[in-house]
Amino acid sequence: MKKQIKHLSPHQNGKVFGVLMAVSTLPFLLLMMLMTSFTMPDNAGSFPTFVLFGAPFMYLILGYISVAIACVVYNFIQKYIGGIEFEVTDSSE
Repeated sequence: MKKQIKHLSPHQNGKVFGVLMAVSTLPFLLLMMLMTSFTMPDNAGSFPTFVLFGAPFMYLILGYISVAIACVVYNFIQKYIGGIEFEVTDSSE
């Protein structure tokens, strides 16, 4: 059975994606901080702390905004060309 997505909620999808992006950047930033602490000379300073806290916040904001805009565009376009189409089947479990 084929189904189409008629509407995407910009606010809800933006929240989910923004938080997902912010949380997923933390392990990479912690790893980068650890690697730079071992590779940088002692007199070069330390890993900038604002990056550790600022980057996930920026990913959260930019992820929210970009997904919200994409949902609004999708909702407008799907009226003319149809929505994303997918097939579903009943599970035998």
